[in-house]
Parts: sequence; structure tokens; C-alpha cells
Amino acid sequence: MAGHSKWANIKRQKAVVDAKKGKTFTQLSRAIIVAARNGVPDPAGNFQLRTAIDKAKAAGIPNDNIERAIAKGSGTFSGDATVEEIRYEGYGPGGVAILIEALTDNRNRTAADLRAAFSKNGGNLGETGCVSWMFEQKGVCTVQSVVDEEKLLEASLEGNAESYEMTDDETADVYTSITNLENLSKTLKEKGFQVTDAELRWIPSNSIEVTEPDMARMLLKLIDTLEGLDDVQNVTANFDMNEQLMTMSMA
Repeated sequence: MAGHSKWANIKRQKAVVDAKKGKTFTQLSRAIIVAARNGVPDPAGNFQLRTAIDKAKAAGIPNDNIERAIAKGSGTFSGDATVEEIRYEGYGPGGVAILIEALTDNRNRTAADLRAAFSKNGGNLGETGCVSWMFEQKGVCTVQSVVDEEKLLEASLEGNAESYEMTDDETADVYTSITNLENLSKTLKEKGFQVTDAELRWIPSNSIEVTEPDMARMLLKLIDTLEGLDDVQNVTANFDMNEQLMTMSMA
């Protein structure tokens, strides 16, 4: 998962910049809407909603906006079109598999925007199921300020984690099953660890090594374009690229 972790680090750096854009507000508000619709509209009894609210507050979204998003999800707020979750699949340059998670109120618009983004950047939007078999969804807790890896291992095992990976000197991603994510997050926090994110993430079962600078630039431009679309929540790809090439290609 090393390549995935390097990409996760780059995405975290980008998130700091993206947080200043209105798109992030839209993304986080839609995540709250879907979480409230998929479970009870009370964060105390809905882990997905609680996590979405925490992310929204961290990004500076006002409480009024958060409450409005919860109301939309629970059906007590009228006047807005229904937002639905859709997963799209496609191929990037070099045959890299790409999964796109979207929240949209207009399927036709979203599909057209994605198709245009792929075609302009050396890829193509595929049919449902064309690449999803190469990914497995996992629960992932991101833990920061890790100073004792042995203690992290012990806490992870107690929380029924499957594995963990250090993504930099003091940050780790701890992996578990989808259904165990809330339990793992709670266990790690009880053991004194700083859990900064708890989310469902698609993990590639295999990866394509990208070494050609031109292909790297095309691929990263495609992913950046996809992530820039209003309806797109998350983009995952099965490539591996050394950090130097990735940094150079994003410059």
C-alpha cells in the first residue's frame, strides 16, 4: 500500500489548499446530507454523520449550514433536489484504474462532466464494474503524532485492526473492516491516540508503476480535474509513483 500512502499524503497537502475553496464546503455539506439520510439524523447514534460533521467543523463550516444539511438529509427541509450517491469507474493514461465517488442531484450532468474530464486528459469513462473488482473498501483511521509504534500496534490489535502503515514519520493509517471502523476509532482514542480522520476508503489490490514523466503529468492532471468537479467527493486510483516524480509532476 506504499504508493497509496504517498498519494494520500499529497492529497492531504492539497486538502489544506482546497479547504479555502467553496467546493470543499459543498462536498462536506453533501456528505452530511447523505449520512443523515442513510441513518438516524442524530450524530450521537450515527457514526457516519458524526464523522462528516467533525470534518465540516474542522473546515470552518458554520453550524447553521451543518444543521441545514442534516435537515435536508432527514427530509425535514424542502425545496432542494434529492442528492444521491453514485460510483463511476474509468481508465486513466497507461491503463490506470480510477474509481470516482460522487454525490449529485443530476446524474446526466455528472456523467457528462466526468466523460469530458476523462477524454480531455488521456482517459476514458468506463462501464459499471470495469475496474471496481481491483479495489476493496476498508475502514481507515488516520492517526497523527505517533511517537511509539509498538503502542500503536497494541492498540490497533485491541481495536481489531487488520494492519497499519506509517505514511510519514509520525502519521499512520490503520486499516480495518467496514463494520469495525467505529470500534477501531473509539479504541484508538481511548488509548490516547490522536485520530484525525475515520473514513471508508477504496484500497487497490494491485498497482501500476508509473515512471514516465509525461504519463505522470497526464495522470495527475486527470485526477486533479476530476477532483475539481463539484459533484465529485473522492477519487482513487491504482498507480504507484515515486515521490520525486509525483512532486515534480504536480509542480
